[in-house]
Amino acid sequence: MAAIAVAVLASVVAGCGLGAGPQASDTQLLVSKDFGAEPLVQTDKPKTGGSDTVMRLLQRNAPKVTTRFGGGFVQSIAGVSGGTSGGKPVDWFFYVNGIQADKGATSVKVHQGDRVWWDHHDWGVTDDVPAVVGSFPEPFLHGIDGRRLPTRVECVEPQSDACQAVADKLGDLGQVAARGGVGNSFVVDTLRILVGQWKALRGESTAKLLEKGPATSGVFAKPSADGRSIALLDQDGKVTRTLGPGTGLIAATKVKDSKDQVSDPVWILTGTDEAGVLAATAALDEGALNGHFAVAISGGKPIGLPDRGQ
Repeated sequence: MAAIAVAVLASVVAGCGLGAGPQASDTQLLVSKDFGAEPLVQTDKPKTGGSDTVMRLLQRNAPKVTTRFGGGFVQSIAGVSGGTSGGKPVDWFFYVNGIQADKGATSVKVHQGDRVWWDHHDWGVTDDVPAVVGSFPEPFLHGIDGRRLPTRVECVEPQSDACQAVADKLGDLGQVAARGGVGNSFVVDTLRILVGQWKALRGESTAKLLEKGPATSGVFAKPSADGRSIALLDQDGKVTRTLGPGTGLIAATKVKDSKDQVSDPVWILTGTDEAGVLAATAALDEGALNGHFAVAISGGKPIGLPDRGQ
């Protein structure tokens, strides 16, 4: 009996579950390399079971999953392993509805509609990419940990076409969002979308993080202080190109308050000018954002970030 009890406990710790509880429907799973550049597994109908954890969902649907630290962390998927590559630290990270988890994969339950994304990448520049845009329309549809959150669209010009376009797109998803001017306060239990030209938006404390680079914001793009250009960075944090008029940017990040409490994700739709902001709002679309950590828009075309050159 003791051996049976140990076996059952081990399966729980490894995220296997006992099959109890309802299956999470309408889930999606993406497994990729290099910040989404190379998909390894992608399915909008993964195999699921009762009370699945993120780890168990992965084990059901991805080949050759190995773990470490008692089964709580992924070591390798399909032969792609954590450790070092070319002298750089690499590992597996996972996101649920575009939000990097602050717990191990065996502790995160899969809820209805969740989009689970595992990505293997170099973390030498930053080991903290708190939020990504490539699971859109999440987190706006199903929220965080099975709880849908209210959304607030904060615009430099609340009556602008860009602001209206964002509100309309959310409305099409069934998400009625509050709309108003840009605030500058720490907000919890609310998803915020900031919309406006960078020269005006940069005064907001969360948006300002982008100018400090990926080590601070987790975003591989740096708008200039005057708002006239946006530098795109590669995974090493080096500038690959600098884009000017008409450039848009869609990114997401988080901020901490003075008590180290972390905000819910803040999405930033910005640009070098009005045309750039409109380009960003036009790219607020599943097709344009899918599988990207962040996206710059140039000439009407999305560029996945980190940048991989022209």
